[in-house]
Amino acid sequence: MKITALQTYRLPHQPNLVWVEVETDAGLVGLGETFRGAAAVETYLHTMAAPLVLGQNPLDIERLHKTLFRGYLGFNGSGVETRAASALDIALWDIFGKVTGQPIYQLLGGACHERMRVYNTCAGVDYNSKSIQRRLVEPGQSQVRSRYDDQIAFIESPAELAQSLLDEGFGAMKIWPFDGAAAQTDGQYVSGTSMRQGLEVFEKIRLAVGDRIEIMCELHSMWNLTSALSIARELRQYRPFWAEDPIKMDSPGALADYRRLSGIPVCGSETLAAQGAFRDLLAADALDIVMPDLSWCGGITEARKIASLADAYQKPIAPHDCTGPVVLWASLHLALASPNAIFQEVVRAFLATFYRDLVTELPVLERGFLARPTAPGLGTELNSAVRNDPAVVVRRTEHV
Repeated sequence: MKITALQTYRLPHQPNLVWVEVETDAGLVGLGETFRGAAAVETYLHTMAAPLVLGQNPLDIERLHKTLFRGYLGFNGSGVETRAASALDIALWDIFGKVTGQPIYQLLGGACHERMRVYNTCAGVDYNSKSIQRRLVEPGQSQVRSRYDDQIAFIESPAELAQSLLDEGFGAMKIWPFDGAAAQTDGQYVSGTSMRQGLEVFEKIRLAVGDRIEIMCELHSMWNLTSALSIARELRQYRPFWAEDPIKMDSPGALADYRRLSGIPVCGSETLAAQGAFRDLLAADALDIVMPDLSWCGGITEARKIASLADAYQKPIAPHDCTGPVVLWASLHLALASPNAIFQEVVRAFLATFYRDLVTELPVLERGFLARPTAPGLGTELNSAVRNDPAVVVRRTEHV
């Protein structure tokens, strides 16, 4: 079996997403996806990656992974080369599953979990999809526009949001109420007023629902070490499940200091790419939870190595998805096959809206858990609505 063509798709109304289909002479097609810089990734796929993979056996996944991911460029970051390699790798595993008639988690060694627990990242429908302009509202008027406008709700009505998540079966939620304060001072200083405003969000949730829901705090690497520790000293009374990316994640020593002094578990997230970044932080005793994004870290092939590395350090993983539905599928397969997986990230706003328009099937979410899929490969295909969209950008490179 040989790879005969790569075909990519981009949609103007989802400008950060790009999909790649890997076609074979056996008639099997694998689906991959990545996020951010979609046009740049598309160009790289057709001009640089295609000559390396066309005519090759799609089941030589590890060899092709080394060619694409450990080549001269891109192996030490999550730039265009890595994102392109990640999307292709996911597509190759999809083909492998279809050849064998098995879901991908089975090919990774089989399921370690009957189902996978999720947490809800409290983003809105348009989060991460386009520039969001500030909404102009009258004083006292809510900015919340819909049931799933969770990014506004966690500031305006955090107690009600937490209860609505519990009502749907979610046992954990992730919020980022300190980001606004970081933007005001470039993360160099947190005022008493800003501190109180951020802490009030956690306080209202705890007063309303107690410990019935876990709360993850996302800090988006926006703070310097001094300010991040100031926040942690006040925040830990509300028992956050983790502090995610509390500082720039490029200094193992500084992050280890934060972990030692903060009293809050540290999550290293999607901003880290490849085994090397996670290895260095784990070796420095700087991480408690590992969160690879399969479309940024090197695909399923690299993510399973990261998961195994975390397991060797007795650390859990919680795969990232605040991007696209194909990555969610790939992440679920990895999580199911990883004994140290404790959570899969989801965004209920995405699952309830645009994810349904992009792929033919979505993972089954029931009372805070994703069910084990049974279909071969990933378990989904690109929706015909994407292919037939009048504005879709399609590009194809064939084996000569």
